[in-house]
Amino acid sequence: MIEILQWSTLAVCCAAAVARIPSAVRGENRSLFYIFVLATLAILLSIDGPYVAIDSLLGGRNIANLILRFVLFAVIFFIGLRCVNAFGAHQQKRWLVGRPGMLVFGLTAGVMVIFFAMMDASGSSAGLTGVYERSTRNAHLVEYYGAAGRAYPAYVSLVLLPAMVKAVGSRLPVLVRVGALLLAVGGVCLTVSLLFPFFPAPLTPLKFIINYGAALCFVVGLAAFWIARVRATQAAPQKSSTAK
Repeated sequence: MIEILQWSTLAVCCAAAVARIPSAVRGENRSLFYIFVLATLAILLSIDGPYVAIDSLLGGRNIANLILRFVLFAVIFFIGLRCVNAFGAHQQKRWLVGRPGMLVFGLTAGVMVIFFAMMDASGSSAGLTGVYERSTRNAHLVEYYGAAGRAYPAYVSLVLLPAMVKAVGSRLPVLVRVGALLLAVGGVCLTVSLLFPFFPAPLTPLKFIINYGAALCFVVGLAAFWIARVRATQAAPQKSSTAK
C-alpha cells in the first residue's frame, strides 16, 4: 500500500514535469516546471531504493535526507510565492518573503541542521529509520530533526490557507477553485504532520498517507491552475475572433 502510494505520487510528479517541458523550453511559466522537477526529486528521495542509491554516492551518512528537507523547503516556498502573486494576497506575501518569513525559515533550517549534526547519521536509511533505531538519543534527535523539517512547510501552508479558502468560495473558474481547494487540503495535511510525534505506533502508516497525500494535493492543484490558464488563453483568441 505504502509503496504503491509512493510510486504513484512519483509518477504524477514526473508526468507533470514532463508535460511542462515544451512550455519551459519556450520560456513560458518556467517556475511551474521547476516546482514539478523539485517535487519529483523530493518524492524520489523519500523512496527507499533510490534514496539508498543516491545517499551511498554521497558517503552513506544520510546527507540525502538533509537535501530532501531543503528541497521540500524550496518547493513549498515557490508554491507559496506563486499563489500569493496569482491571488493578489499582498498581506500573506509579507509573511512569506518579508522579515517574518525569512526569520521562520532561518530558525527552522538552522535548528534542523544542528539536530542532524548531533545525531549519529551513518548508514543510509530512507526516513532515517535505521538511525532512529540505533539508540534512544538518536531516536529523540530524529524526532526533533523531523519536527524542525516539518515546521517551515506547515508555516507556509498556514500563510496560504486564508487566500486558498477565499479562492474556493469565489466565482473564479471551477478549475481554479478546485486547485485552491487541493492546495488548502495539502496545507492542512502538512500542518497535521506537526503532530506526528504524538501519533501512536499503530498509526504510523497514516503518516505516509498524510505526507504523500499532501504532495499529491499540491501537484494536482498546481496542474489544475495550469490547465485553467491554458483554457483561458485558448478561449481569448476565440472570443476575439467572434467579436470581429
